[in-house]
Amino acid sequence: MEKTSTRYRVRDDYATATPVHVVWEITLACNLKCSHCGSRAGKVRPGELTTEQCFGVIDSLKRLGTREITIIGGEAFLRKDWLEIIERINQSGIECSMQSGAYNLTEERIIDAKKAGIRNIGVSIDGMPETHNKIRGRRDSFEHVINCLQLLKKHNIPSSVNTVITKSSKNELDELLDVLIENNVKNWQIQLAVAMGNAVDNSEELILQPYELIDFYDNLILIYRKALANNVLIQAGNNIGYFGPYEHIWRQGNEKYYTGCSAGHTGIGIEADGKIKGCPSLPTSEYTGGNVKDMDLEDIWKYSEEMVFSRYRNKEELWGGCKGCYYESSCLAGCTWTSHVLFGKRGNNPFCHHRALELKKKGLHERIRKTQEAPGLSFDIGLFEIIVENEKGEIVEIQSPNDAHQIPVSDNTNRVPRMPKALKLCNGCDNYVYEEEEICNFCNADVQKVNDEYAVKMEKAIDSLKKLELLMMK
Repeated sequence: MEKTSTRYRVRDDYATATPVHVVWEITLACNLKCSHCGSRAGKVRPGELTTEQCFGVIDSLKRLGTREITIIGGEAFLRKDWLEIIERINQSGIECSMQSGAYNLTEERIIDAKKAGIRNIGVSIDGMPETHNKIRGRRDSFEHVINCLQLLKKHNIPSSVNTVITKSSKNELDELLDVLIENNVKNWQIQLAVAMGNAVDNSEELILQPYELIDFYDNLILIYRKALANNVLIQAGNNIGYFGPYEHIWRQGNEKYYTGCSAGHTGIGIEADGKIKGCPSLPTSEYTGGNVKDMDLEDIWKYSEEMVFSRYRNKEELWGGCKGCYYESSCLAGCTWTSHVLFGKRGNNPFCHHRALELKKKGLHERIRKTQEAPGLSFDIGLFEIIVENEKGEIVEIQSPNDAHQIPVSDNTNRVPRMPKALKLCNGCDNYVYEEEEICNFCNADVQKVNDEYAVKMEKAIDSLKKLELLMMK
């Protein structure tokens, strides 16, 4: 994906509530056994949509203004009519991409997908060979992925890589970057493993603790710069970052800073049997707005309360460590998927760089502790609590979902879609502050003054670079 990818949102998309990017699970069938799989993919989902029903979904998305559809599974190519679906999406004028585990994504399948109109194929790599193969449940999975990347290059299909960060893979990213550079990968999306489905069962070995984020991001920024120097763009997933001194770097090529959960606001998730959610990763029982077998997709999108929650939410639903945060009005506890699966409700997200840094200033840190296992269903969740500790390891607070208030239900009448509150970067400390503020909340600098000084320094640096280039040309 280039920086001009159709999936990127502009402010008008929020104002009009346009489902810019749709992620569509066209089948739950899968040939991998991933230990972090939120949907517990494997077998075909009962009642998966027919080909004609899929075509109807595409027509509805076209009318709603969708610009890109990413087909996923399970494993998308295990559905017999996957090429027909790609072709119909392409014919509708919507860009079609695919995310794959790449196991047995053969040259023939790749050629057929290109003929059908696929624009981009992303593959998943979750670490170096031993780590990746263990997570994916196949001892030769890494080999298949690398072969797939080489085939995509051979047939001139833009490729990207998606990596789920786990305790095992977090220290392998520099090595993995070398593999991506060698295979001509230009776009690399990373996200933290989330406690849903299989990942709940394996949370002890997979899920990073919130207190680990500071060191992880300090390391990741070095990898990011190395990636840029080698023409690889690292794209932050929806649970990476959240402000702090690297926020303006993570979001290059997308919004300049995190603008809140887009589920049901500028995005849609579709399950293979026709259930519609605001995001493909959200728990099915709590966030299904309807089924296209029973309702028009347009009506589900416009009127279902489970779909529109993110368009009209506000800071009143926040609790725990997110309540009272400086960024609460714009961030709103970050990725709903990441927060809801921990507590059975949204509004509190410990996986936040800014939050970890602020706690460190006070000599505190957070960790999560599982209190209830998941029942073993697709997109299911367990329960966790947040333990706040001091430097001696003494518990100073426990944030439990039982202590959180009920999320308020807002009136459906006269509601206006939420617009992310505008922020500006303070070049004195590389933190974002609200646009109307003159003094930085973090370094107490005059924002306009330090930004003007920074601009002058940059102008001089650019001028010096141009002079050096001229000297080298002589």
